[in-house]
Amino acid sequence: MSDEATSLRRTSEGFAAPSPVWLSLFLSKAMEPIQSDRERREDSQGLPQTKQPRTILRPARPGERLDRFLASSLGLSRTAVQERLLRSSAIRINGVCAVRPPSYRLRGGEEIEVDLPARLPPSDSPLPKAEAIPLDVLYEDDDLLLLNKPWGLVVHPAYGHRNGTLVNALLARRPNLPGADPIRPGIVHRLDRETSGLLVVAKTEAARASLLDQFASHTVEKRYEAIVWGTFPRGIVSCARNVGRDPRNRRRMAVHSRSGRTALTEFRLLEQHWRAALVECRPRTGRMHQLRVHLSYLGHPIVGDPLYGGIRSPESPRLLLHARQLSFLHPRTGERVRFESPAPKEFSAWLAKSDDERP
Repeated sequence: MSDEATSLRRTSEGFAAPSPVWLSLFLSKAMEPIQSDRERREDSQGLPQTKQPRTILRPARPGERLDRFLASSLGLSRTAVQERLLRSSAIRINGVCAVRPPSYRLRGGEEIEVDLPARLPPSDSPLPKAEAIPLDVLYEDDDLLLLNKPWGLVVHPAYGHRNGTLVNALLARRPNLPGADPIRPGIVHRLDRETSGLLVVAKTEAARASLLDQFASHTVEKRYEAIVWGTFPRGIVSCARNVGRDPRNRRRMAVHSRSGRTALTEFRLLEQHWRAALVECRPRTGRMHQLRVHLSYLGHPIVGDPLYGGIRSPESPRLLLHARQLSFLHPRTGERVRFESPAPKEFSAWLAKSDDERP
């Protein structure tokens, strides 16, 4: 900066009048917005600073958990809400900025402001681009899309999978999918990379909100088929053990007795074979790796799942878990609809080969 721009001369009468150049610089600085301590912390963490306005939400139902309401309204997972919003004080309720626990119960009618920059992806995470990846579309209308996701396809970009995902394929088919999170447009639920089967995608904002609410309230009916090791009990087998992160291996989830999140799964034997069984799985909750964790806890890990004790061999190169059935209320008509996708040929082929090896 020049001497003229910084010349404030101290005299016996006080400061001399500022020069025109200095006054212009001072006014330009005075007109800049003042950063709060939180905004300065966000800058230091590398979070993007945008001019995008805040999102205003108004919950209608009293008694709903804050994290669940935000997750369903913004199209984020409850984990993302807890880690990226609630812990960073990015939420104002009726104008008051205070850290509230995820279990905070809403009264209904509040005005909730969400600081959009706080939930944008880091600047080093590029937005997903359209890619010409084939999709197996089972059904489509103006509101939603039903896909048969193949084994090995990641649903949305994440660390280690920046492209080649289902979202990249969807953007090539429909560039303007709804959703607040640019990494997961149209996505209302997920399947693990190694799980195949049915997945519904929202095409409109109204459909997205309806489906997210149904998944959050556990009214969506989901049925999976899995081939598991061992002789499985007959009848309905229920597992109601909490599921949380494995403290010894962060890549795994595990059963917890005093912590974790509540989880309930019902299992039913479909076919018993020599050393394995075909089992129907009905998750009543939607925890990460829930089916894999519960089956491993019961002593019947899924074939092809080495992470949870299911041996992977040349005969079982993939996880033998398939999302066979999905049922929900159609967002536009309100009628319950049901979709099915039979298990891939690998399932019957593996069972037949296993039976042939019986001594």
